[in-house]
Amino acid sequence: MITFKQMEALTWICKLGGFEAAADKLHMSQSAISKRIHELESSFDIEIFDRSNRNAKLTEQGRELLIYCQEILERRDVMLEKVSDKKVLISRLRLGVTELTAMTWLPDFIEKIRQIYPRVHIEPTVEVSRVLFENIINDQLDIIIAPDMYDDVRLKSLPLKSVENVWMCSPKLIPKNKNIDFEQASREKFSFFVQGATSGTGLIYERYFLSQKITLNKNIICNSLMAQLGLTISGMGITYLPLKPLEHLINSDKLRILNFTPRLPLIKYSAIYRSDRDSGIVPEIAEIAVKTCHFDKFLIG
Repeated sequence: MITFKQMEALTWICKLGGFEAAADKLHMSQSAISKRIHELESSFDIEIFDRSNRNAKLTEQGRELLIYCQEILERRDVMLEKVSDKKVLISRLRLGVTELTAMTWLPDFIEKIRQIYPRVHIEPTVEVSRVLFENIINDQLDIIIAPDMYDDVRLKSLPLKSVENVWMCSPKLIPKNKNIDFEQASREKFSFFVQGATSGTGLIYERYFLSQKITLNKNIICNSLMAQLGLTISGMGITYLPLKPLEHLINSDKLRILNFTPRLPLIKYSAIYRSDRDSGIVPEIAEIAVKTCHFDKFLIG
């Protein structure tokens, strides 16, 4: 008799690339997961993996079986989501967010999900936007919260709030009583920090600077918002940072705003998931994100 546990074992071995990683993921021993594969092989009288290869390489029959197992497990999950009461639903939500979301409204978001789906297992991941998009395309995440910068028919998105970024620096670098424009800052050879192209905000602004023919004295590229903030507060250069969540640092004179023109465009965030998952729990999680999203305050003062 074939079981869901056997199918899950095969699916995770192939997804993670090996028996050991799958065993860790499923919280079981490697011998136990090997036993489930042997049971599957006995049921169909086939070899699922090529034993002559040290890696977990599927045979042709193994590849065909994997496709069926993935379809069955997906249909099982959809069935559970559709017919189960939200209070008793047991499911798994792989949630990907950017650093800004993690540092502002992620706890509120997770708390709201837990109120509505108390038995859903939430697995949050914090990454740069490019990695989040790659992971959702590759079905390694169920939903992501990120700047909506890719037009991809494989994905569906619900608009969330926008983030206003402004140019800032430390008053130690440029005193508050000194007015300075963009051209003067460039002439005086101040360093500009920017986010790299793996960041959604970084990519959007990189395209914007090109369109405006803006050239920056860039010598540090940050893919970490916290590193970018720390370097700026330390007086090492000029950068763009989200205005609303950092108002407390401006008010306490750790940062100052530089009124450069033109103003930076808003960064529009979205809840994004795969178009082929437009049923079950995921679209409802996206709706919760719409109602919960805010970028008002950093969790760490």
